[in-house]
Amino acid sequence: MAGKAAAVELEVGDRTVRVSNPDKVYFPEPGYTKLDMVSYYLAVGDGITRALRDRPTTLERYPDGVTGESFFQKRAPKYLPDWIPTAHITFPSGRSADEMCPTEPAAVLWAANLGAVTFHPWPVRRDDTDHPDELRIDLDPQPGTDYADAVRAAHELRAVLDEHGLRGWPKTSGGRGLHVFVPILPHWTFTQVRRAAIACGRELERRMPEQVTIKWWKEERGERIFVDYNQTARDRTIASAYSVRPRPHAPVSAPLRWEEVDDAVPQDFDIRSMPARYAEVGDVHADMDDERFSLESLLELARRDEADHGLGDLPYPPEYPKMPGEPKRVQPSRAKKEPAEGE
Repeated sequence: MAGKAAAVELEVGDRTVRVSNPDKVYFPEPGYTKLDMVSYYLAVGDGITRALRDRPTTLERYPDGVTGESFFQKRAPKYLPDWIPTAHITFPSGRSADEMCPTEPAAVLWAANLGAVTFHPWPVRRDDTDHPDELRIDLDPQPGTDYADAVRAAHELRAVLDEHGLRGWPKTSGGRGLHVFVPILPHWTFTQVRRAAIACGRELERRMPEQVTIKWWKEERGERIFVDYNQTARDRTIASAYSVRPRPHAPVSAPLRWEEVDDAVPQDFDIRSMPARYAEVGDVHADMDDERFSLESLLELARRDEADHGLGDLPYPPEYPKMPGEPKRVQPSRAKKEPAEGE
């Protein structure tokens, strides 16, 4: 019986990162190993570090590969090297934790060796964990829709952002959807940023009512692209650019230029193909942090929506405490069956 392959040591900048069990198969369908995944993260090291730098990061871990058990690790792993900083974050429940904050490619590889397939960074930096510096819009295809539908919504979203003085940066989700990130000044709370995302989603829904929805309840969404505004709630995160996704063919979340969005084929971006693209074009979002934008125009739109149309807050995810101004958190089909007060 063959023994385990010896550990491999990779030189990453000034660090040496040890990869244990390098031959362990992580993606059985194509046969990709742990070392294949770690080597991918080395190839795109500067790009993913740009996406994660100084951000509290939740690790989506698959210690036995993507067909095995998995868990989300919010607290910094045991034996975190002293060269990887952490940040203290507070959850909606009021509990708190210290999360790792990658600042160099070696930190990403160190976590990947623990089976971290996907990296989920908070939209904040470790020096201010209560004020997001990114507005993240998740265009999520519902059953009956696909990437082409998300692309149409993304182009209209780009127009909405432009009208409010904002610039978005698109990337594939690693599935059928698209994410658009907007770098913002860290002047607003999670609640305010979520409110801006709702206003943006509502405007998109008004322009494309047959193609886009912001309805929280799945039974109301239909065959439309769902603008998942709750991805901007505290402790909700979106997979980073360059993150591997735990699907059979090892796809990755691929940063795109706007002119590439129409012709992109999401399943073409994986741990085998992305290093070649990265070597050719580099990180196409490298200058994303060069300019930060204001949310005031979107927040003014939110105020007008409420004053003129009575459009206030929307439901939070089920695990959240009841929030001020939040409507009743009950799906419409169940609400119809409940007797009205006084009956």
